[in-house]
Amino acid sequence: MNITRTFDLLPYQLQHFPQPDCLAAKVNGTWQKYSTQDVQDYANKVSLGLLKLGIGKNDKVAIISFNRPEWVLADYGIQQVGAISVPMYPTITVEDYRYIFNDAEVKVIFVADASLYNKVVAATQGMDSIKEIYTFDQVQGAKNWSEVLELGEGEDVQQLEPLKAAVAPDDILTIIYTSGTTGNPKGVMLMHSNLMSNVLGTEPYVPVNHQHRALSFLPLCHVFERMLLYLYFRMGVSIYYAESIEKVSENLKEVKPHVFTTVPRLLEKVYDKIVATGMELTGVKRKLFFWALELGLNYDTQKDQGWWYNKQLDLANKIIFSKWREALGGNVRAIVSGGAALQPRLARVFWAAQIRVMEGYGLTETSPVIAVNRFEPENNMIGTVGMAIDGVEIKIAEDGEILTRGPHVMKGYYNKPELTDEVIDRDGWFHTGDIGELVEGKYLRITDRKKEMFKTSGGKYVAPQPIENKLKESVVIEQAMVVGEGQKYAAALIVPSFMGLQDWANYKGIKYSSDEEMITRPEVLEKYQREIEKANEGLAQYETIKKFRLVPKMWTVESGELTPTLKVKRKIISANYRGLIDSMYS
Repeated sequence: MNITRTFDLLPYQLQHFPQPDCLAAKVNGTWQKYSTQDVQDYANKVSLGLLKLGIGKNDKVAIISFNRPEWVLADYGIQQVGAISVPMYPTITVEDYRYIFNDAEVKVIFVADASLYNKVVAATQGMDSIKEIYTFDQVQGAKNWSEVLELGEGEDVQQLEPLKAAVAPDDILTIIYTSGTTGNPKGVMLMHSNLMSNVLGTEPYVPVNHQHRALSFLPLCHVFERMLLYLYFRMGVSIYYAESIEKVSENLKEVKPHVFTTVPRLLEKVYDKIVATGMELTGVKRKLFFWALELGLNYDTQKDQGWWYNKQLDLANKIIFSKWREALGGNVRAIVSGGAALQPRLARVFWAAQIRVMEGYGLTETSPVIAVNRFEPENNMIGTVGMAIDGVEIKIAEDGEILTRGPHVMKGYYNKPELTDEVIDRDGWFHTGDIGELVEGKYLRITDRKKEMFKTSGGKYVAPQPIENKLKESVVIEQAMVVGEGQKYAAALIVPSFMGLQDWANYKGIKYSSDEEMITRPEVLEKYQREIEKANEGLAQYETIKKFRLVPKMWTVESGELTPTLKVKRKIISANYRGLIDSMYS
């Protein structure tokens, strides 16, 4: 069967490995499962219902919801009539929704629940272009998506065949608006062929098949989890949706997945929680815990460290790391990490614990995967994002920028040809805006964002991201932003990990008052000074952090200081903390 459009994956799975639990989610405390046949039937009803509403080829339909099976059913239903889905983050502002609805010329909107429905109603006030808004949950006064299904009920499914046949691989599948750290979001036009090239290009490296389960909790509106969704369909992997980020650890134990994708921040939190548990141990148990941890932090996928190290690691796996695997459900074969740089120490310790972390790299504009570390240790180099996937070319420009070319590169930015020309050159190379190098001529290492590098008054270029990642290795540091444009030296704003700070205070016998008061105490400031000095080791003199200030509040998406993909909005944070930054240079 020739699979060239993403909706071809449905009949493909149905033919090769129909699953009783193709999709699953918890409803009122019970896992509700959809078989592959159910998914196809629902998708057909959505398609037929949309046709009745007058939605056809190239019309735009928005989906705003946290992960749930209905998201997928609506997505496939939209695709089958040749319409274009516009997935959006549930966390963005009313103004952003309004901008995207207008820019994308959206006609129908699917939303999850009452709070999102209210946001969308506010955003669409006075907009004539929106035909209908449907909710997945039952919401008082709102139309429910079951009405779309009812419209399709009893209709002849065969009428979809000519519509599906009219969808070409190079037709637009979706427009994904990138959050961007500056200005209005840009609509990335991705074709069926873009996503399918990524599915087929990563398939050889997937260590799971139709006998396995995945837990999904990264947002489906983000291209990373979206591509994985299609890859899971291709492989026949059953997908279970976590109830929420807060319940991920609970759901891991219930679902016992074989694979899941994550962003480094969540792995950091898992690691910090494990270390905090270790800190509470006493005597021999505590010694054993930190002995195992030390072994793990020295692990290297590319190097056999000899009989004695391996023997110790076997023992550590039996008595300590086995509990880590149990906490993840006991079955995890691999964790795929993307979206930001993973601290090498995390990769080392998870690999040591027989939990293989495959770190990859890509952008919305590249559908998304450009490179990924493989499942086999000999093809996985910690500290890099791996090798290019099948069909993808990588080149490092003279100024160090990473360029990529291949079938994974987007069609362009919607309604913005001039911006498209800025990033895709005449030879078809997409300019990523990231700086990097190829280690051993094949493993890609990212060193920084081109636009985020700044110059000190001494004329030295400083790349903030690697320094911030070093700072965040500390269990008492949650977030960090390095500053120093045009100044004599680099400095940092630091948001403490208040949980880590509390653990440290308890261990030191220091009475914890409030977060605000604690960060002013001399002994706490001394602790952070030591953490800064530790991070400074190994940095060039001009990169070292000379001064820092502690910030009492977390930067969040809601505060406007992080993008929905949790990247810091440097300009906004700099404006919000102008006084604090200036105090480090006065």
